[in-house]
Amino acid sequence: MTSPHARKAGSRAVGGMKFGDHLCLPYDNDIERRSVLASFVADGLLAGEKVLYVSDGQDPGAVLDWLRGEPDAGPADLDGAVESGHLVIIPAASAYLTTGRFDPDEVVALFGTHLEMAVLQQHTGLRLTCEKTFSLRGWPGSERFAEFEEKIEAIFQSAPVNAMALCQYDTRWFGRRSLEYLLGVHGSGNVRADDVYDDGVLRISPLFLPPGLSLHGAVEESTFAALAAAMKRLGEHTDLLCLDLAEVDFCDMAGLRVMLDARTSEEGGQRQLMLREVPEPVAELIHAAGWGEMPGIHVEEA
Repeated sequence: MTSPHARKAGSRAVGGMKFGDHLCLPYDNDIERRSVLASFVADGLLAGEKVLYVSDGQDPGAVLDWLRGEPDAGPADLDGAVESGHLVIIPAASAYLTTGRFDPDEVVALFGTHLEMAVLQQHTGLRLTCEKTFSLRGWPGSERFAEFEEKIEAIFQSAPVNAMALCQYDTRWFGRRSLEYLLGVHGSGNVRADDVYDDGVLRISPLFLPPGLSLHGAVEESTFAALAAAMKRLGEHTDLLCLDLAEVDFCDMAGLRVMLDARTSEEGGQRQLMLREVPEPVAELIHAAGWGEMPGIHVEEA
């Protein structure tokens, strides 16, 4: 087993985005997507940035209602932001088909104009997020979509800019090969929901389907309390708790006991516990203790 303090690199938490980032959000469920985007918008408004949301599937009012429904989005006044022009939501056709066909250079110029306007309006910069399913609609010129992403990446790589871009890709719609290429164009990488906890030893990230937590690093004595608190908060809202252990470098019997305690709610009720992608050394501990055969526990080994 590796050192308990080893850390694995991964995607960037949305709260850590900065100017110059051209990041990608690949998603397969709208629960996770809304969590990321609501934080992206709220963080931008709090920082005094202009936020531009290009929507393909919903009209601006529906997007606003959808964002407003995220319970952990923070205190952002979305209605007030729209009224003041701090938050602008436009349909994809308005952004990409200004001349009747998709032209990468024209769209890049349009986004440049939005950045210039943000500066003139005394915003600190521009946050841009776009739904990319429009590229599959067969609009004239959309065969140049990959070229467009390459041009955006080149701009962010060539010079400092007071802007950041978050591209939304529904992985259920894109073919594997094209998706791999398009995700690879984003030099800043992928984005994920903000972490629940991170002290440099253990990082705890939310899971959405199924509900649970993904653990990265070491489950050791110094992180027990944080893990127990995270599981308790999540357990209040679900009868099933999934813990993904694929990126766990170290966990002993005491750490496993902390996880198993999550099965019992404060009221004494029992919830189902799924341990997913369990590393071999941890799986050996589970089987040695006989915990894999206990009711209400499902162990899926890596």
